[in-house]
Amino acid sequence: MQYTTPNRLPEVTKNLLIINVLMYIAQLTFHPWMSTKLAMYPVMSEGFEPYQIITHMFMHSIQSPFHIFFNMFALFMFGRDIEYTLGAKRFLIFYLLTGLGAAFLHQFAGYMEYQYLVAELDVSQVTQIDKYGFDLLMEDKNFINPMVGDVNLALNRPALGASGAIYGLLAAFGMLYPNRMIMLLIPPIPMKAKYFVLIFAGMALYFGITDSQGGVAHFAHLGGAIFGAILIFVWRKSGNRF
Repeated sequence: MQYTTPNRLPEVTKNLLIINVLMYIAQLTFHPWMSTKLAMYPVMSEGFEPYQIITHMFMHSIQSPFHIFFNMFALFMFGRDIEYTLGAKRFLIFYLLTGLGAAFLHQFAGYMEYQYLVAELDVSQVTQIDKYGFDLLMEDKNFINPMVGDVNLALNRPALGASGAIYGLLAAFGMLYPNRMIMLLIPPIPMKAKYFVLIFAGMALYFGITDSQGGVAHFAHLGGAIFGAILIFVWRKSGNRF
């Protein structure tokens, strides 16, 4: 993606990049302890801790370096313009709130999925999940019965990554600079920012509803975009000019 932007990297964007990279390096050193403790588990899981609502935003998959690469690339490309427009303090608030909004929608969607799936099981199967499910996933194992395994994943699979906040930045960029032309990397097609954001939000909604791309927290992406759009709308209505 290419467009004109100020040369100097603003402080909050720079520090967020540094923190995420340092956390990733620490994960490589202290895995699996960090990934287990700082990723965000569903609120129904025995692995859930309240602080994970924040810490998961600075964790990334060590199995796929592309996870952190694309998130940090988007933060670098979009965050600097948005920070110059909103100001450092408001930008940091925006980033954290969209991350929290993403976590909220992800948790809600996960709870609804769990309730839907667990209704198909009998009491003994639910008891087995409650007793052994978390420990099995900690060993990279799961139940042989696919229905029981799906419920266990819905109950105990953690989420991690800055993607929710990044989708919030995408929504802000589309609202603040709707006609700015950006160049996609894959495929190399130029388009206006507003269309780019709508396409990515639509994809997140589709994949989230159909569950056709497993292992990705699509409702977190959608939640970040929704909360990002709401924040920009509310701040504009409050008389902020940007």
